Amino acid sequence: MKSTNPFALWRWEDLFQNFDNFSSGFLRTLQVAILALALSLIIGIVIGILSTAHNLILRSIARVYVEIFQNIPLVIQIFFMYNGLAMAGLVLSEFTIGVVGVGLYHGAYIGEVVRAGILSVPKGQQEAAYAQGFSYTQTMRYIILPQMVKGILPPLTNQAVNLIKNTSVLAIIAGADLMYAADSYASFSLNYGPSYVVAGLLYFILCFPLATFSRKYEEKLKKNDSLVVDIPEVME
Repeated sequence: MKSTNPFALWRWEDLFQNFDNFSSGFLRTLQVAILALALSLIIGIVIGILSTAHNLILRSIARVYVEIFQNIPLVIQIFFMYNGLAMAGLVLSEFTIGVVGVGLYHGAYIGEVVRAGILSVPKGQQEAAYAQGFSYTQTMRYIILPQMVKGILPPLTNQAVNLIKNTSVLAIIAGADLMYAADSYASFSLNYGPSYVVAGLLYFILCFPLATFSRKYEEKLKKNDSLVVDIPEVME
């Protein structure tokens, strides 16, 4: 008689015999995450620049976008794209919904990161660029954006980690992602323990290197800043 222990050896053996489902789900999650991240970066850069524009209308458009996507739960946005748009005659695949839905959602957060990065650059540099005849676009492209990249990299990496984890919402629309694969296998096999442990480990494999990079890079930036502060004291 098989053991009823939720983590019995036979349960693990059965899971690895059906591991193809987890592999395909892992690959789908990776694909959605990469494309959604690319979309969110594009949107975030545009929203961040608009948020700091001199034009009030452009700033207002950016603010409305950020407030809408930050204050409506992602699961509602995904349901709207899956059911609401379908009722209006626009039927999107689960994969497309995942990329667009997660990308739009995190684009709002990345937009705030970019906005903070732009504002962190001393205003005098913008004024100096304008004095040299640079346009607003040229100032952003050649002066502001290159300088802010170093400072916003840690929060951007954290957003990438959150984005990967948030792809799990696709399970609610049968998105064939990792979470859906784990839930489907657990439902028909009743191997809930091993199924969710393995799913968690696979998400960990994706997220942990990014989180570690973010932490170490941020520590490096702080260390470099402290060295810059200490140099005048040493010279004195």
